[in-house]
Amino acid sequence: MSTLKTGTVQNNTGTGAPLFKNNAGTEIGQLVKAYANFDGTFGTSPYTEANGGIRDSFNITSITDNGTGLYTVNFTNAMPNANYTVVLGGSRDLPEISRCFPANIDQIGTSSFDLTTHNDGSTEVDWELVTFAVLGA
Repeated sequence: MSTLKTGTVQNNTGTGAPLFKNNAGTEIGQLVKAYANFDGTFGTSPYTEANGGIRDSFNITSITDNGTGLYTVNFTNAMPNANYTVVLGGSRDLPEISRCFPANIDQIGTSSFDLTTHNDGSTEVDWELVTFAVLGA
């Protein structure tokens, strides 16, 4: 077994993220394409890292507040297609004091997707903690 130590890994074709392959050349993994941790109760739209609405992110230029519990997530670099997966979670309150239904993902496109957060009665509400990761595509 060998160890690779480097500060930068770059795709040699110049497009997309590097792939991880086994010694037979079979793909066994990819990097996360985008992620964010943001405050859905933040008052200034669009949310960005610069204005504090987004706590941390990668490949997210902004998140637009479209109303109570309704958001559009905008990518810095577009996805190659709209067949990616979004994994998300969060909490209506910090610390957690109320249950939440799973959030919905809709209008999946190469440059953005819509996200909707709910309370335990399926009413759209703003969550204090919203986190997601984008994989695939």
